[in-house]
Amino acid sequence: MIYLASNSPRRSELLNRIGVAYTVLMPEGQQEAVDETPLEEELPLDYAVRLAKAKALAGWQRLEHTHLPRHPVLAADTTVAVGRRILGKPADAQEARSMLELLSGSVHEVVTAVAMIHPPGFEYRVSVTRVWFRTLSREDIEAFVSTGEYRDKAGGYGIQGFASRFIARIDGSPSGVMGLPLFETDQLLSLFGRGIQ
Repeated sequence: MIYLASNSPRRSELLNRIGVAYTVLMPEGQQEAVDETPLEEELPLDYAVRLAKAKALAGWQRLEHTHLPRHPVLAADTTVAVGRRILGKPADAQEARSMLELLSGSVHEVVTAVAMIHPPGFEYRVSVTRVWFRTLSREDIEAFVSTGEYRDKAGGYGIQGFASRFIARIDGSPSGVMGLPLFETDQLLSLFGRGIQ
């Protein structure tokens, strides 16, 4: 049994895929109490690790204020990076369009850090996946934005949805691009004595 400090339905789905018993620690609709603003000159990998750790710690602190049993808390953060530039979740449709224009016809990285805390233990792992987008037309971008799938997704897209039509190739972890790299997650579960048997 673990706690998942995330509202993400994709992360829940991925944990279900590998048979992990978990409870979502954060009530539906509650905003995470972690400032996701990148620090000045912060590299994408450092950013993802910092946020995953902060989310795991915030989840543990919430757990300490409840009467729930103490089990490990799992959290993750995913960011899309074009070079040193961090693409977070677009604020609106126009920002999503700008992100897709930037990703069009190029390769970018999806960095997902996953962290687990159960004092005194605190560990994390990182997955970095390279993703190649085909060149997108204006019509491609408008059709995608009209689906609304850009909402709440780093880089403005999800590999599992409409944008899968744009992906020519990936080198790395498909589950990492979805928001929870299962190989790295299983490593953490094993460290905390909760690997899949």
